[in-house]
Amino acid sequence: MGKSSKDKRDIYYRKAKEEGYRARSAFKLLQIDDDYNIFEGVKRVVDLCAAPGSWSQALSRKIYGDGSDPDVKIVAVDIQEMAPLKGVVQIRGDITKLETALEITNQFDGKQADLVVSDGAPDVTGLHDIDFYGQSQLILAALNITTHILRPGGCFVAKMFKGNDMTLMYNQLRVFFRSVQFVKPKSSRNSSLEAFVLCQHYYPPTDFKPTMIDPVIDSYKELSKQSLSQVNEFIVPFIACGDLNGIDSFNFTT
Repeated sequence: MGKSSKDKRDIYYRKAKEEGYRARSAFKLLQIDDDYNIFEGVKRVVDLCAAPGSWSQALSRKIYGDGSDPDVKIVAVDIQEMAPLKGVVQIRGDITKLETALEITNQFDGKQADLVVSDGAPDVTGLHDIDFYGQSQLILAALNITTHILRPGGCFVAKMFKGNDMTLMYNQLRVFFRSVQFVKPKSSRNSSLEAFVLCQHYYPPTDFKPTMIDPVIDSYKELSKQSLSQVNEFIVPFIACGDLNGIDSFNFTT
């Protein structure tokens, strides 16, 4: 059965059409908020890899609302253009570039975000190990820019794929967040290996200095000698290392 036919049977596909959302994925973010209250007290939000904009649309409705709170600011970032949304400032930029991080903080008048979300994914090949690696690199890129724009105590949510190296991903993220959980909202199809990593209470290591790195560069030691502090020199090789241990991926919660 083709994808179109399957989508038309899907309750969240129909619900998105009825409620005017650009994609059914909006309900994934809304359900994460229902379960974990990630929108509570949030004024400044960044949506990375935002196009076509369903998550930005959910943020607009839930956080910006009628626009009565002048402190609420939502920034959507993508290299592609997307249709305008009420209360959402769009930035066409690459999340691996420092100028993109600086433009985001400029939109917040020099302040940092309370919440950073990312529903981005690379083009899938159907080869799970390759797709998991590609998605892991995208999460690393999102985490990298997040260290520049997220306030201490803030929250980070990103799409991920279930795989054997989730132990490594968990430990990478625990360097920066006091709580890391892998969650799967009910609107995410059971047949899909998609899940979401929910990172709460951002507290980077003492003396950590955010530095934009290219996640596909292998010579981290040489890079760290050029531009990173001793703290960064310790963390970056750790992020880049491999892990041969298999895990039951959804048992990680702190």
